[in-house]
Amino acid sequence: MCEFVSWIEKDGKCYFLTAADLASKRGKQLIKHCKNDDDLVGHGAIRWFYGEFKGGQDRECTDFSSPNNFPREIVTAMLEGKFRGMGLPLAALNRTARAKYEEIEQPALAKYKETRQLALAKYEEIEQLAWAKYKEIEQPVLAKYEEIEQLAWAKYEETRQPAWAKYEEIEQLALAKYEEIEQLAWAKYKEIQQPALAKYEEIEQLALAKYKEIRQLAWAKYEETRQPAWAKYEEIEQLALAKYKEIRQPALAKYEEIQQPALAKYEEIRQPALAKYKEIRQPALAKYEEIRHRIFWDIFKDRANRIEAWRI
Repeated sequence: MCEFVSWIEKDGKCYFLTAADLASKRGKQLIKHCKNDDDLVGHGAIRWFYGEFKGGQDRECTDFSSPNNFPREIVTAMLEGKFRGMGLPLAALNRTARAKYEEIEQPALAKYKETRQLALAKYEEIEQLAWAKYKEIEQPVLAKYEEIEQLAWAKYEETRQPAWAKYEEIEQLALAKYEEIEQLAWAKYKEIQQPALAKYEEIEQLALAKYKEIRQLAWAKYEETRQPAWAKYEEIEQLALAKYKEIRQPALAKYEEIQQPALAKYEEIRQPALAKYKEIRQPALAKYEEIRHRIFWDIFKDRANRIEAWRI
């Protein structure tokens, strides 16, 4: 997210937005386009406002300790108060002015928080009662569903486990047979390969080829035994899973039949309460923002209230 102040440098010009820009017809369209107020100080907003131009160098700076950190046009705009409502460069105020600002801002913040907390407490009171009512309805049906689902799963496992054990039994025997043949083939290979070290390459390749031939046949035999066993396991497992789903689905449907209206009822109560909370909070927040921006720029307008670097 871009910070205040942001600007774009292109073709020797400095593009940025002021409060007057945001108050214009194009600015109001921009506010609607951005939706989020924080985006109004960003480079995307600047480009959109000026016709979505391409190129240029995106710049931003949050160090207000010196006007030298900003282009001349932005410094002038700041001194003329053209950023009211867009940002608060508090670092540009001297200590006395900062205290004066906080003297007004802190009570305003406290007032906003007080209003917000009261509204939030009311919302939470309504929301908690609605949620408790929802859980009162939802918990028994969930417990019933879980009871049925667990029994169905146990039945599935009861069918699946013996099938898996049978598959493993067949697979292990087939694997043992494969390994037995493979080991004998390897031993035969070593028997031929070791004494014939002098004629290693000639005999070793023949012996290795023979070993691979036997190993491939043994592996094929292993797969020939394993594949039907796996197919049988899957056949049993799929039937058991289908049975599990057959039991679970009606139970889940019954749960949702009761749970969904209960949740809808909860939302029916919660949404107006939330809307009421926002209805109270938003004006309070807007009032607080308006006060702190106003007092800052009113204080900053007086040259004597600025740090030395900004007394220009």
